[in-house]
Amino acid sequence: MGSLRSLAFLTPGNFPDDDPFSGLDATLDLFVYGEGLGFDGAWIRQRHLEHGVGSAAVLLAAASQRTSRIHLGAAVIPIGYESPFRLAEDLSLADVLSRGRLQIGFSAGPPPHADLLGDLVFDGDWRNFDLGYGRIERLLANLRGEYLGGPDTVIHSPGNTQRPRLQPYSPGLEGRIWYGGGSSRSVRWAGANGLGLLTGNIVSGERSDDFVTAQSQLIAEFSAFEQAGPIAVGRVIVPLDGADRRTRKRYQEYARSRHDRTRKPHGERRTLFAPDMVGTATEIVERLHADPVVATATALRLELPYEFDREDYEQILADTATLIAPHLGWPGAATR
Repeated sequence: MGSLRSLAFLTPGNFPDDDPFSGLDATLDLFVYGEGLGFDGAWIRQRHLEHGVGSAAVLLAAASQRTSRIHLGAAVIPIGYESPFRLAEDLSLADVLSRGRLQIGFSAGPPPHADLLGDLVFDGDWRNFDLGYGRIERLLANLRGEYLGGPDTVIHSPGNTQRPRLQPYSPGLEGRIWYGGGSSRSVRWAGANGLGLLTGNIVSGERSDDFVTAQSQLIAEFSAFEQAGPIAVGRVIVPLDGADRRTRKRYQEYARSRHDRTRKPHGERRTLFAPDMVGTATEIVERLHADPVVATATALRLELPYEFDREDYEQILADTATLIAPHLGWPGAATR
C-alpha cells in the first residue's frame, strides 16, 4: 500500500436517553483523544430523532474549542432538512472558530424520517420542494461569500455600514465540502461539481453484486471528472489486540451478527454492505492490503460501530493508530 496520507475516524455520538450530556461530552473527549494519537480527522454523524447529534455544526464548534489541529468533519448532513443560507451561516461560524478545520459531508434527496419531520421542518407541502442537489449548490454559493444586491447595496448596523454577505465569511470552506455518494448518479454529480467523495461500507449495486467491484466502479466514475475533489474510503475496523477476552468475544459476536447482510443486495436500490474488519492487527492489515479500494486510497476513515462504549472506541483508535496504520504507509504524528 504505502500511500495512506490521511487517517480519520467517524463516530456516532451516541448518548443515553436520560443523560445526553455524558454521551456528548464523551464524544468530544474522543476527538481530543484521537488528536493525541495523531489522527488527521474526527468526524461525527448527523442524525435526527435518534440518540445522536442533530446539529453537526454545534458539536463541531464545541470540538473546535477542545482541539487545535485535527480536522473536524460531519458525515453526512441530510440537506433536505436544511436552509442553505442558515446552515451556511452556522458552518461558516464554526469554521472560523476552528481556524479553518471543518470538513463537511452532505447527502441529498428525501431525508430520513421525512414522514414524521417534514411538516415540522417546512411550511407548505414539502413533498413538492427541491430536496436534492440544488439545495447543496445553493449552500455552496452562499459559502463563497459573494455580496448580495448591487454594488451600491449596503446595510446599516450600530457603528457600521457594509455591503451585505454571509457573515462571518470563512474563505476556503466551500473547498472542503464532500458528498456521501453511493450511486452512479450521485458520484457523477459530486465529481462534476468539484466536491470530495465519501464512500464507506455501503454502496448501491447497480452493475455488480460484489461490493468491491461496485465501489471501484463508482470511484472510477467520480475520478473521470477533472475537477473532482479528493476521495475518502471508509471501513468498519475493530482490532482485537488491546481488548480483554470478554471484549474480544463481544466484538466477534458483533461481526457475526452483521455478516449475513454482506451476502446479497438488499431492496430496490440493491444496497451492498462491506464485511466488517474484526480481527488482530496483523489480520486486518492483510485484509486491507487485499482490498483493492483501500490499497489505492490516500485517505482512510474508521467507521466506529454504534453500539460500543467510550473505552471500546479508545482501544480501537489506539490499536489502529499504533498497530495498523503505520503498515499502510501512514506517517502519523511522528512527521508533525
